[in-house]
Amino acid sequence: MTTTTSPSLEERTAKAKTRLDEQTREIVQWHFDPKTGCPFWLDYASKLSWDPRKEVQCYDDLDKFDPFEDEWLRGGPVRRWVPKAYADKPVFTFETGGSTGVPKSRISIDDFRIDYELFSETLSDDAFPRGKDWLMLGPTGPRRLRMAVEHLCQHRGGICFHVDLDPRWVVKLVKSSRMQLMHEYRDHVINQGLTLLRAHEGIECLFTTPKLLEALCERVSLARMGIKGVFCGGTQLTAQFHRFAREELLEGKVEFVPTYGNTLMGLACHKPFDPADNYSITYHPPSPRAMIEIVDPKEPTRVVEYGQVGRARLTTLTKEFFVPRFLERDEAVRRPPCEKYPWDGAGDVRPFSGFAKPIVEGVY
Repeated sequence: MTTTTSPSLEERTAKAKTRLDEQTREIVQWHFDPKTGCPFWLDYASKLSWDPRKEVQCYDDLDKFDPFEDEWLRGGPVRRWVPKAYADKPVFTFETGGSTGVPKSRISIDDFRIDYELFSETLSDDAFPRGKDWLMLGPTGPRRLRMAVEHLCQHRGGICFHVDLDPRWVVKLVKSSRMQLMHEYRDHVINQGLTLLRAHEGIECLFTTPKLLEALCERVSLARMGIKGVFCGGTQLTAQFHRFAREELLEGKVEFVPTYGNTLMGLACHKPFDPADNYSITYHPPSPRAMIEIVDPKEPTRVVEYGQVGRARLTTLTKEFFVPRFLERDEAVRRPPCEKYPWDGAGDVRPFSGFAKPIVEGVY
């Protein structure tokens, strides 16, 4: 009788690295091929003294590129980002929040669907029952998040209800110290959410942001309203809020799933909850479609040691969108691979402290 043993974490980590290298080669070949690539990268390559298709053979080779500049995504023409192979497909344009100037735009065709279908596989059917409806309470508008959460709901067989929050308006109110109006706006959003929850008994799943979750739970018990799972995102998901959400806001009765994501990356999954982590949250990016590394802010090609704080550096690797070495506006602690996600993670994510002015999030 023969017995088989599961691969060790070290072996699975090595395999994940091989997949990442393969994805990198494929995506670089795609975006820099005159037949399939997008105008931006083809023009970029024409000004280089080296050929990305020849010299990028693994993920680490992406350090040959200069850091991706977010200004490239501010303004148009947005079609310069559409790969030639997809020129005839319907294209979405998604924007960032716009809290730091002109919003960054990215094109998308199916990435938001693919990303959230993969994420769906990580959700518990007990906490997020298939066939049940969702409420999305948060930013919709031009953001990928609105359509992505709706697709996640539909993919799991439900119908998604929406209540919009405009973070750009919130930022204006906070910057001008009109806090009373900001609180009134928050209450307006919460009241709309409560109306839907009370009118539609089939809603058992919720997506929202930390501050809106807290405001909602000040008014009602989500457990008694039939909510079984809460999917929640934002850089305000500190260890303190994580404990508060699980033990107090959700009364230990509703599953809490934190996530970290954005328009450029998609979304990262959290390391499965373990009390030994003292409620610290570690996010693992959706490798090999995107990778986050924690780097030295002063030397962004150097990844910091495990346990050290650094700036988040994003690389996106899909046929729709290629972003090498983009320095995010967040910082985090570099965390090692875990059993479920055998690649590096980002722990205790928060706004980057090196900015001259802090980022205003308001009720968002």
